[in-house]
Amino acid sequence: MLVTGADGFMGSHLTERLVAAGAKVSVYIRGNSISGTGLYTLKHLQPVQKKLKNIITGNMASLDSVSLIRKDKPAYLFHLAADAYVPNSFDHPREVMESNLIGTMNVLDAAMGMRGVRRVVCTSSSEIYGTAQYVPIDETHPLNPTSPYAASKVAADRMAFSYFSTYGLPVTIIRPFNTYGPRHTYDVIPKFIRLALEGRPLTVYGDGRQSRDFTYIEDMVEAFLIMGSDQRAVGRAVNFGTGHDVTMVKLAQMIKKFTGSASPIVLVRKRKAEVRRLICGAQLAHRLFRWRPVYGIERGLKENIKWARKNWV
Repeated sequence: MLVTGADGFMGSHLTERLVAAGAKVSVYIRGNSISGTGLYTLKHLQPVQKKLKNIITGNMASLDSVSLIRKDKPAYLFHLAADAYVPNSFDHPREVMESNLIGTMNVLDAAMGMRGVRRVVCTSSSEIYGTAQYVPIDETHPLNPTSPYAASKVAADRMAFSYFSTYGLPVTIIRPFNTYGPRHTYDVIPKFIRLALEGRPLTVYGDGRQSRDFTYIEDMVEAFLIMGSDQRAVGRAVNFGTGHDVTMVKLAQMIKKFTGSASPIVLVRKRKAEVRRLICGAQLAHRLFRWRPVYGIERGLKENIKWARKNWV
């Protein structure tokens, strides 16, 4: 197995799960993910670091990544590496496109040049759909990216599919809706939790009625494992989410309640390229794989807050 972006939020959880299952796992991470006094002290992967087959460092958008991946000779590639912070794409659209599209092409090209590749799992995003034209959003919903980040993920998503349809590469495309849990550092849920624990105002963009479908990390890792193992996933793009959305104001209220915080909720100016509503239609995942999330939003938030109290406070 090779996991790109293994230093990130979802990548680190997936890597831990694969190692625990007894897989021989290599990781491809950014060079600046290495911290500590040792050359290879990985911030999020210390518990499993000694069990890793190989640690590859570099820029996924560089052509060097193709030869580095081929040298590792993985049978399964889980490609999660991406520039995933949406606001960063407002000021750095070209950089984000290179990371997300060219990085994906490099993984696909590397797989094309190896024998014995059994699966390439490419990570897309619910942001590719834009604001819901109907709900829930299924895989046939129009792709209407509203930010440069979302556009880069549309491009990578469709490029991955083209390698399946043109070359027969065993590609699967996972489309995760908003995912949260321990070790996540950006996005609205970790932001609100940190602010609430510190007693600072919870800042909500616009009128706070925009909503998202939030899936807990344990459920999303199961989705990745399915897309990497089930033959019915090959050549498909599949949504994974709970099928329930929560407004930002409601989310802030829930986090205040579960943390016992007195933080005020403050509305601020609307964010650029804001998607109004995302709610997942995961019927395909249910029908093909019997996948259903185990964690509801309340249970997931409480688990996330418990972890944050232990690690942030």
